[in-house]
Amino acid sequence: MSVNPVDRFRSAPLVPAPAPWRPAGRGVFRTGGLIGVGFAADPVTGRDLLLVASHSGLSLIDTVTGDRPARDDEEDVGWPDDEDLTCPGIGPIAGARVRMAGLLGGGLHRRTRDGWAVKVVSPDWPSDRVLLSADDHPWTGNAWWHVFHAEVTELRAAGFSPSGATLVVATTSDVTLWTRSDLGEQ
Repeated sequence: MSVNPVDRFRSAPLVPAPAPWRPAGRGVFRTGGLIGVGFAADPVTGRDLLLVASHSGLSLIDTVTGDRPARDDEEDVGWPDDEDLTCPGIGPIAGARVRMAGLLGGGLHRRTRDGWAVKVVSPDWPSDRVLLSADDHPWTGNAWWHVFHAEVTELRAAGFSPSGATLVVATTSDVTLWTRSDLGEQ
């Protein structure tokens, strides 16, 4: 007898992401009033950078080290300011436009080129669970992990960077990052 997927997701324990994934920097970045997130590539290193928009401005996070190379505290700058849901880049990506995903819509990559996938399921709505999958079939497959559970805060976005080297889960209060890059690689 097969197990109902809702029951399967409900009973899955929260676990660390499997290798090769590891927390980026300290893994969790507190960001109250989060509006959205978007990825850009560092013009020097090519590594993923995450632009975080909140009610208190913009922050840029290096997704491998967890460093914050730039911050803009202007309150209104965190809101996407065009129909394409983009925000202005800051610091090393100043002059670029970054597509955002979050409160106002938009989306992130749900699959990587080499088969990793992220799914958001809500067996106990409004609580969301984020599943990382190696076979893209959490409803029927066995190669998936329950890596995040949003019980208290609202999920804003979950997905991969265009390179596939970074996974982000953003809620109204924090950003959780995983990377599969070594320092200096990506």
